[in-house]
Amino acid sequence: MGDKTKVQVSKLKPGRYILLDGEPCRIANITVSSPGKHGSAKARIEAVGIFDGKVRSIVKPTSAEVDVPIIDKRTAQIIAMTPDTVQIMDMETYALYDVPIETGVADEVKDHLKEGINVEYWETLGRIKIMKLKGE
Repeated sequence: MGDKTKVQVSKLKPGRYILLDGEPCRIANITVSSPGKHGSAKARIEAVGIFDGKVRSIVKPTSAEVDVPIIDKRTAQIIAMTPDTVQIMDMETYALYDVPIETGVADEVKDHLKEGINVEYWETLGRIKIMKLKGE
């Protein structure tokens, strides 16, 4: 949990995850260009931050290695809610987490949160985000 690993740029695909500026991001688009007879191919990677929603892009040689976050996807139950935080309990470890609603909850889930329901949350690099509701 909270770890990262190295992956070669040529192995990345849209929908996978990458660390850009220390922020875990979902890859939206990759374009590869070959400069010509001499030189190495370059990849332009466009990605959206998981926690902040910002679009980031980088250009790297396809032979370079980049950091990729290890994302732990787990199930939790909402125990309590306040106007600005949600308290969740992991269903396997029974650990309690306080998640800020503003930055720690996906937009499509915010209106449907209530105590007692199960949610899927992602944990990476010491941060938590509630991503979706689980079947009840």
